[in-house]
Amino acid sequence: MENRNRWLGTLAVIVVSIAVVGSIGAFTFGWHGGTSGFGMMGGMHGSWGWGTSASGVPLSNTEAVDAAESYIATYGGRSLELAELMVFDNHFYAQAREAETGRYAYEFLIDRFSGRISLEPGPNMMWNEKYGHMGGGMMGFFRASRSSDPMPISAEEAIEAAQAYLDRYAPGLRVDDHTAAFYGYYTLHTLRDGETTVGMLSVNGYTGAVWLHSWHGVYLGEALDEEH
Repeated sequence: MENRNRWLGTLAVIVVSIAVVGSIGAFTFGWHGGTSGFGMMGGMHGSWGWGTSASGVPLSNTEAVDAAESYIATYGGRSLELAELMVFDNHFYAQAREAETGRYAYEFLIDRFSGRISLEPGPNMMWNEKYGHMGGGMMGFFRASRSSDPMPISAEEAIEAAQAYLDRYAPGLRVDDHTAAFYGYYTLHTLRDGETTVGMLSVNGYTGAVWLHSWHGVYLGEALDEEH
Protein backbone atom coordinates (compact mmCIF):
# COMPACT_ATOMS: atom_id res chain seq x y z
CA MET A 1 0.00 0.00 0.00
CA GLU A 2 2.85 2.35 0.84
CA ASN A 3 4.48 1.75 -2.55
CA ARG A 4 1.13 2.30 -4.30
CA ASN A 5 0.58 5.62 -2.51
CA ARG A 6 4.12 6.73 -3.36
CA TRP A 7 3.52 5.85 -7.04
CA LEU A 8 0.22 7.78 -7.10
CA GLY A 9 1.89 10.77 -5.49
CA THR A 10 4.65 10.76 -8.08
CA LEU A 11 2.12 10.49 -10.90
CA ALA A 12 0.17 13.46 -9.53
CA VAL A 13 3.33 15.59 -9.44
CA ILE A 14 4.11 14.68 -13.05
CA VAL A 15 0.58 15.51 -14.22
CA VAL A 16 0.56 18.87 -12.42
CA SER A 17 4.00 19.74 -13.79
CA ILE A 18 2.90 19.00 -17.35
CA ALA A 19 -0.23 21.12 -16.88
CA VAL A 20 1.75 24.04 -15.50
CA VAL A 21 4.38 23.93 -18.25
CA GLY A 22 1.72 23.61 -20.92
CA SER A 23 -0.22 26.56 -19.58
CA ILE A 24 2.78 28.90 -19.63
CA GLY A 25 2.86 29.00 -23.41
CA ALA A 26 -0.83 29.74 -23.86
CA PHE A 27 -1.74 31.78 -20.80
CA THR A 28 -1.45 35.44 -21.73
CA PHE A 29 -2.82 38.70 -20.54
CA GLY A 30 -5.35 40.41 -22.76
CA TRP A 31 -8.08 43.05 -22.91
CA HIS A 32 -11.53 42.29 -24.27
CA GLY A 33 -13.51 45.41 -25.00
CA GLY A 34 -11.99 47.15 -22.00
CA THR A 35 -12.32 44.20 -19.59
CA SER A 36 -9.00 42.92 -18.38
CA GLY A 37 -8.18 39.38 -17.35
CA PHE A 38 -6.17 36.29 -18.03
CA GLY A 39 -7.32 33.94 -20.73
CA MET A 40 -6.38 31.42 -23.37
CA MET A 41 -5.55 33.66 -26.30
CA GLY A 42 -4.34 31.08 -28.80
CA GLY A 43 -0.76 32.20 -29.34
CA MET A 44 2.31 33.30 -27.48
CA HIS A 45 1.83 37.00 -28.07
CA GLY A 46 -1.87 37.18 -27.20
CA SER A 47 -3.99 40.08 -28.38
CA TRP A 48 -5.59 43.26 -27.16
CA GLY A 49 -9.09 44.36 -28.15
CA TRP A 50 -9.96 48.00 -28.61
CA GLY A 51 -13.67 47.95 -29.30
CA THR A 52 -15.24 46.63 -32.48
CA SER A 53 -16.86 47.97 -35.61
CA ALA A 54 -20.20 46.17 -35.73
CA SER A 55 -21.30 48.02 -38.87
CA GLY A 56 -18.41 46.64 -40.90
CA VAL A 57 -16.93 50.12 -41.34
CA PRO A 58 -13.15 50.24 -40.76
CA LEU A 59 -11.72 52.27 -37.91
CA SER A 60 -10.90 55.86 -38.77
CA ASN A 61 -7.32 57.08 -38.53
CA THR A 62 -8.19 58.96 -35.34
CA GLU A 63 -9.66 55.84 -33.76
CA ALA A 64 -6.59 53.85 -34.78
CA VAL A 65 -4.28 56.46 -33.23
CA ASP A 66 -6.28 56.34 -29.99
CA ALA A 67 -6.10 52.55 -29.98
CA ALA A 68 -2.36 52.52 -30.65
CA GLU A 69 -1.58 55.09 -27.96
CA SER A 70 -3.75 53.26 -25.42
CA TYR A 71 -1.97 50.01 -26.20
CA ILE A 72 1.48 51.59 -25.84
CA ALA A 73 0.45 53.23 -22.57
CA THR A 74 -0.55 49.79 -21.29
CA TYR A 75 2.59 48.04 -22.53
CA GLY A 76 5.33 50.56 -21.97
CA GLY A 77 3.81 53.43 -20.03
CA ARG A 78 5.37 56.87 -20.30
CA SER A 79 8.69 55.44 -21.46
CA LEU A 80 7.28 54.67 -24.93
CA GLU A 81 5.54 56.74 -27.58
CA LEU A 82 3.80 56.15 -30.90
CA ALA A 83 6.32 56.78 -33.69
CA GLU A 84 4.47 55.68 -36.81
CA LEU A 85 1.05 54.44 -37.89
CA MET A 86 0.54 53.27 -41.47
CA VAL A 87 -2.66 52.10 -43.13
CA PHE A 88 -2.69 48.92 -45.22
CA ASP A 89 -5.74 47.13 -46.54
CA ASN A 90 -5.06 44.24 -44.16
CA HIS A 91 -4.52 46.31 -40.99
CA PHE A 92 -2.89 49.35 -39.41
CA TYR A 93 0.83 48.95 -38.80
CA ALA A 94 2.39 50.79 -35.83
CA GLN A 95 5.81 51.39 -34.29
CA ALA A 96 6.46 52.14 -30.63
CA ARG A 97 9.58 54.13 -29.75
CA GLU A 98 11.44 54.85 -26.52
CA ALA A 99 10.77 58.48 -25.70
CA GLU A 100 14.06 59.09 -23.92
CA THR A 101 16.52 57.24 -26.17
CA GLY A 102 14.76 57.56 -29.53
CA ARG A 103 15.38 53.84 -30.09
CA TYR A 104 12.49 51.95 -31.62
CA ALA A 105 10.91 49.39 -29.29
CA TYR A 106 8.43 47.11 -31.04
CA GLU A 107 5.98 46.83 -33.94
CA PHE A 108 2.31 45.89 -33.73
CA LEU A 109 -0.79 45.55 -35.88
CA ILE A 110 -4.37 46.79 -35.47
CA ASP A 111 -7.19 45.05 -37.31
CA ARG A 112 -8.99 47.72 -39.32
CA PHE A 113 -12.46 46.39 -38.53
CA SER A 114 -12.36 44.68 -35.13
CA GLY A 115 -9.73 46.88 -33.50
CA ARG A 116 -7.91 43.76 -32.32
CA ILE A 117 -4.24 44.48 -31.64
CA SER A 118 -1.38 41.98 -31.79
CA LEU A 119 2.39 42.10 -31.92
CA GLU A 120 3.76 41.93 -35.44
CA PRO A 121 5.23 38.56 -36.47
CA GLY A 122 8.62 38.00 -38.06
CA PRO A 123 11.61 40.17 -37.03
CA ASN A 124 9.65 41.88 -34.26
CA MET A 125 9.35 38.55 -32.44
CA MET A 126 12.43 36.67 -33.61
CA TRP A 127 15.11 39.38 -33.82
CA ASN A 128 13.99 41.92 -31.21
CA GLU A 129 16.47 41.54 -28.34
CA LYS A 130 14.61 43.66 -25.84
CA TYR A 131 10.90 43.51 -26.64
CA GLY A 132 10.58 40.33 -28.70
CA HIS A 133 9.85 36.76 -27.62
CA MET A 134 13.31 35.47 -28.41
CA GLY A 135 14.75 38.29 -26.34
CA GLY A 136 12.50 37.57 -23.38
CA GLY A 137 9.88 40.31 -23.80
CA MET A 138 6.27 39.27 -23.89
CA MET A 139 3.28 41.62 -23.85
CA GLY A 140 4.22 43.86 -20.96
CA PHE A 141 6.82 41.55 -19.42
CA PHE A 142 9.81 43.25 -21.04
CA ARG A 143 13.35 42.96 -19.81
CA ALA A 144 16.35 45.18 -20.36
CA SER A 145 18.48 44.26 -23.35
CA ARG A 146 21.81 42.68 -22.51
CA SER A 147 23.50 45.18 -24.77
CA SER A 148 22.70 48.74 -25.77
CA ASP A 149 25.82 49.00 -27.92
CA PRO A 150 25.44 49.88 -31.61
CA MET A 151 24.69 46.91 -33.82
CA PRO A 152 27.65 45.61 -35.85
CA ILE A 153 25.81 46.40 -39.07
CA SER A 154 25.31 50.15 -39.46
CA ALA A 155 22.19 51.84 -40.80
CA GLU A 156 24.02 52.55 -44.07
CA GLU A 157 24.99 48.89 -44.43
CA ALA A 158 21.40 47.85 -43.67
CA ILE A 159 20.19 50.08 -46.49
CA GLU A 160 22.71 48.49 -48.84
CA ALA A 161 21.65 44.97 -47.84
CA ALA A 162 17.98 45.86 -48.27
CA GLN A 163 18.56 47.37 -51.71
CA ALA A 164 20.59 44.36 -52.85
CA TYR A 165 17.65 42.17 -51.81
CA LEU A 166 15.17 44.31 -53.74
CA ASP A 167 17.40 44.41 -56.81
CA ARG A 168 17.39 40.63 -56.85
CA TYR A 169 13.81 39.80 -55.90
CA ALA A 170 11.80 42.95 -56.69
CA PRO A 171 13.58 44.93 -59.43
CA GLY A 172 12.32 48.49 -59.71
CA LEU A 173 11.69 48.99 -56.01
CA ARG A 174 13.94 51.21 -53.93
CA VAL A 175 14.56 51.28 -50.20
CA ASP A 176 13.93 54.45 -48.23
CA ASP A 177 17.02 56.03 -46.67
CA HIS A 178 15.29 56.26 -43.27
CA THR A 179 15.93 53.31 -40.98
CA ALA A 180 14.02 52.54 -37.80
CA ALA A 181 16.64 51.00 -35.51
CA PHE A 182 15.14 48.43 -33.14
CA TYR A 183 17.11 46.29 -30.68
CA GLY A 184 18.67 43.75 -33.02
CA TYR A 185 17.42 44.86 -36.41
CA TYR A 186 16.34 47.70 -38.69
CA THR A 187 13.00 48.19 -40.45
CA LEU A 188 12.86 50.16 -43.71
CA HIS A 189 10.17 51.25 -46.17
CA THR A 190 10.17 50.07 -49.77
CA LEU A 191 9.33 52.62 -52.45
CA ARG A 192 8.13 52.62 -56.04
CA ASP A 193 9.33 55.47 -58.29
CA GLY A 194 11.43 56.65 -55.38
CA GLU A 195 8.53 58.13 -53.42
CA THR A 196 5.42 55.92 -53.20
CA THR A 197 5.53 53.52 -50.26
CA VAL A 198 4.55 49.97 -51.14
CA GLY A 199 5.68 48.05 -48.07
CA MET A 200 8.66 47.37 -45.82
CA LEU A 201 11.37 44.94 -44.90
CA SER A 202 13.77 44.36 -42.02
CA VAL A 203 17.51 43.75 -41.85
CA ASN A 204 19.17 41.86 -39.01
CA GLY A 205 21.70 44.14 -37.32
CA TYR A 206 24.13 41.28 -36.68
CA THR A 207 23.90 38.98 -39.71
CA GLY A 208 22.57 41.26 -42.45
CA ALA A 209 19.73 38.82 -43.18
CA VAL A 210 16.72 40.44 -44.88
CA TRP A 211 13.12 39.65 -43.96
CA LEU A 212 10.37 40.98 -46.23
CA HIS A 213 7.12 41.99 -44.51
CA SER A 214 4.72 40.06 -46.73
CA TRP A 215 1.62 40.28 -44.54
CA HIS A 216 0.57 43.94 -44.83
CA GLY A 217 -1.23 44.04 -48.16
CA VAL A 218 -1.75 47.22 -50.16
CA TYR A 219 -0.46 50.48 -48.69
CA LEU A 220 -3.25 53.07 -48.26
CA GLY A 221 -1.50 55.96 -46.53
CA GLU A 222 -0.31 57.39 -43.21
CA ALA A 223 -2.53 57.68 -40.16
CA LEU A 224 -0.39 60.06 -38.10
CA ASP A 225 -0.25 63.81 -38.63
CA GLU A 226 3.04 65.68 -38.86
CA GLU A 227 3.04 66.52 -35.15
CA HIS A 228 4.02 62.94 -34.40
